Amino acid sequence: MKMTKLFLLLASIGVLVIGSDSRVLAAGKATAGLSVTASVIKACTIGTTAVAFSPYDPTVAGANNTGQGTVTITCTPGTAPTVALGLGNNVGSGNQRNMKDTATGGTNLLKYGLFQDTTRSIAWGDGTLGGIVATPTPATVVDNKAVTFQVYGQIPALQSVPEASYADLVVATVNF
Repeated sequence: MKMTKLFLLLASIGVLVIGSDSRVLAAGKATAGLSVTASVIKACTIGTTAVAFSPYDPTVAGANNTGQGTVTITCTPGTAPTVALGLGNNVGSGNQRNMKDTATGGTNLLKYGLFQDTTRSIAWGDGTLGGIVATPTPATVVDNKAVTFQVYGQIPALQSVPEASYADLVVATVNF
């Protein structure tokens, strides 16, 4: 009798366990893929630091005054950018860059040039009216890290200009 009661009790528990398991298994499952998409655009940013010249002495023969600044770009990987420098706000004949005398409103002009190399032999321009555009090395950006270009400036010696502060604004452009 004890055995029968024990058997009935175990059988009841088994039915409960099996019954509860069968409900879990009968609940089912369905799946679906969730698409995740993004588009990466081709883009570049550009920044500059001024080309600052030391004080210019127009009476010293053969002493070209030099200065240096930078153009920094950051581009999307795979981009092949070029950097152009405009001729400035005071361009003269023959595409000569000039700084204006800030005190007189620009009646006096101080000639200068911007170059891509330390020897100041490769004029930096916009590729159309004078000078060559700069290209990073390698020519195609491989990561999105900043690339800095040095801008080498030069004021030719023996210009007949009065004492004053001179300035110009050159637009730097990254083409991509």
